[in-house]
Amino acid sequence: MNLIIKSALITDPNSPFNNQTADILITDGTISKVGTIDDAGDAEIFNAAGKHVSPGFLDLNCNIGELGFETKEDINTGTSAAAAGGFTALALMPNTQPPVHSKAEVEYLINRSRGNLVDIYPLGTISHKREGKDLAEMFDMYSSGAKAFTDGNRPVQDAGLMERALLYVQGFGATVFSYPEDTAIVGKAKVNEGHISTLLGMKGIPPLAEELMVARDLYLAEYTDTKLHFSTITTSRSVELIREAKKRGIKVTCDVAAHHLVLTDEVLLGFDSLYKVKPPLRTQADVDALIVGLNDGTIDAIVSQHTPHEIEFKDVEFEIAEYGIIGLQTVFSLAVQAGLSANIIVQKLAVNPRQILSVGTPVIAEGRKANLVVFDTAQEWEYNKANNLSRSSNSPFLSHKLTGRVLLTCNNNQFYKSK
Repeated sequence: MNLIIKSALITDPNSPFNNQTADILITDGTISKVGTIDDAGDAEIFNAAGKHVSPGFLDLNCNIGELGFETKEDINTGTSAAAAGGFTALALMPNTQPPVHSKAEVEYLINRSRGNLVDIYPLGTISHKREGKDLAEMFDMYSSGAKAFTDGNRPVQDAGLMERALLYVQGFGATVFSYPEDTAIVGKAKVNEGHISTLLGMKGIPPLAEELMVARDLYLAEYTDTKLHFSTITTSRSVELIREAKKRGIKVTCDVAAHHLVLTDEVLLGFDSLYKVKPPLRTQADVDALIVGLNDGTIDAIVSQHTPHEIEFKDVEFEIAEYGIIGLQTVFSLAVQAGLSANIIVQKLAVNPRQILSVGTPVIAEGRKANLVVFDTAQEWEYNKANNLSRSSNSPFLSHKLTGRVLLTCNNNQFYKSK
């Protein structure tokens, strides 16, 4: 299908047309003209007056149940939700059964997703079976298409193993993702340690549990001189540690989950398990520090941490409910709610994530592949069961009105339009 996007404000720091309002002609999946287009020919017209167009978003932290947990989410439903949220690419966490710990799983996911609007980048495990004992077949997975390595939502407790992983990937230029959590300090706690955990009568997870691991892995990254990425940081001290490390020249990047930008632990006073996430929701001071970190460049990316669950895993008592919410369709809206500008959002959702993964960044320019998203930072919409495209529905934002909407997603000569 040929398409003309009319009168869009181009928001792409790498484009020669950045901050200009123009028409964009897409022919057979390629941007064939940017400028004023009077003759539409046989092309469909999409009116984007007052709207932004940017490169498509890439999510660095997405859980899709395939392999093994397809009742939570599979490639088809996950990529449908992703396209509706403006994502044209997903980095899939290896939290599956079996885990993505060999080239077989990597190749399966890549082949399974061929021909999709949304590109899939499997992340391989650091350790075999995510057990934290022995290194996985990292080079084999990299050769088959794994772009980075992580044990997902299981932190690597063994400092020696993390050091060996950082040294090993140097040979082929991959990146290690760290989920910073000291499990010995966390214990069986479920929520952030502080005033709210006291009111709830629950054991708390202190910020120290995250910050100790951030400090440890920063030392390891400096010692090995290897690229390191922190997934879903949540505390003000973590932001400070990473800011200081960047000033010292350590090769470190980090991301934050969208829900940690708009929610604090105060929402847990109702014991609603939909708000049960890990890392836990923190305080307003932490939220403020995260937003400052995004604006000053300390935090490089925003992620969905999309974690689907069947109803029986969430509609239970808070203590026994599983962690996680679905987020692919709400990331952009939550970034708008957090007060971030369109330019910052594009940097954190489209440009930086691709640099972190070392994959090519789309550019809105003539002759380039049409990998883009059209969004409106002011449009209100209701996220509900009718337009939720995930197989799961564990989101506290369902049946809520949100501001900021993705209107069109384009990639691989395919289009998704919001309804």
